[in-house]
Amino acid sequence: MHWPAIADIDGMGPYFTPSRVVHIGHRDDDEEAEEAHRSLGLVISAGGAITTGPASMVSQVSEVAGEGYWLQVDVDVLDPTVMPAVDSPDPGGLDAEQLIELLDHLAPQAIGASVTVFDPDLDPDGQYARVVTDVIAKGLHRLGRDVLPLAEGHRTSWELE
Repeated sequence: MHWPAIADIDGMGPYFTPSRVVHIGHRDDDEEAEEAHRSLGLVISAGGAITTGPASMVSQVSEVAGEGYWLQVDVDVLDPTVMPAVDSPDPGGLDAEQLIELLDHLAPQAIGASVTVFDPDLDPDGQYARVVTDVIAKGLHRLGRDVLPLAEGHRTSWELE
């Protein structure tokens, strides 16, 4: 699915157990989807994510990934009508509110997250950066809430709201 040059650097791959990986958001016509289904624990297309809904997906994700997973959010999961500032815009993605709702459901059991693929060169006035910022602020505001132990007296961002 990925180039060996980045998926097996210095022969150290795989970096995670493929059977515990969940991939959400490919397009229905993605040529790599069949390989992903064979290799990964759970694969849900963008269309499937929209029809299934986030609440149903959380239990599926937890069953495969376990507690304390990492969220890797490539913003090209968003439809290009919402997020054209990516190198590979592809129709059929989620809208911003759908992604926010999905992340809001998944974030509490995640131990961390990274957000990638946004290309600021394709966003000269910054309007799409604001979309990414909204997705991060609204979708990930409860990140780790259910799995990360808090030191006594430590206040979290969700307690300050």
